[in-house]
Amino acid sequence: MDRALIIGASGGIGSAVSAELSRRGVEVTGLSRSSDGLDVTDDASVERHLSALEGPFDLVFCATGALEIDGAAPEKTIKRLEPEAMLAQLRLNAIGPALVLKHAIRLVPRASPAVMATLSARVGSIGDNAIGGWYSYRTAKAAVNQVIRSAAIEFGRSHRHLACVALHPGTVETAFTEKYADSHPTVDAGTAARRLVDVMEGLTADHTGRFFDYAFKEIPW
Repeated sequence: MDRALIIGASGGIGSAVSAELSRRGVEVTGLSRSSDGLDVTDDASVERHLSALEGPFDLVFCATGALEIDGAAPEKTIKRLEPEAMLAQLRLNAIGPALVLKHAIRLVPRASPAVMATLSARVGSIGDNAIGGWYSYRTAKAAVNQVIRSAAIEFGRSHRHLACVALHPGTVETAFTEKYADSHPTVDAGTAARRLVDVMEGLTADHTGRFFDYAFKEIPW
């Protein structure tokens, strides 16, 4: 892995992954809303920022996302479901990564191994859902998982050495999870980044279209 593009590079996980890759000698290009004005929910913004880049990148990692948007907390009951809050989740956590895939595929090599990884979450797994709740966030993550699965099939026709996957980082100690960690074991962003980069370095085309956690264990869709 020589060159990496990190979308959401100013966030807790994105910045830690960028630092870890740099530590391992990878040339990192980072884009984010706060530093570059990239709005992943806007097609024109994604196209403008990504069209300005020159590939190829061995790794494209989309680390954008949010658990709580505009103060709308995860719903413990469907009685708390608000349409606009659900739409906001879908725009940021599903449509955003889909637009990144749409415009970043031209930056990925066709004839050599590469990785396109998107930050997802275990709660987006339908098969792993045993407690319910968190309707909007779960739905958005399930949606992005479907995007990853479909894109992997399509990209496999033109990029036979590409691994296009969804990744679950665990519960990471960032502002993103501060209010919701509860009794779940957490890790600092640096530890999460090392684990994620280890997984990304181990990915091959045989793993494409699948969903893995930080320990490289497969998660059911």
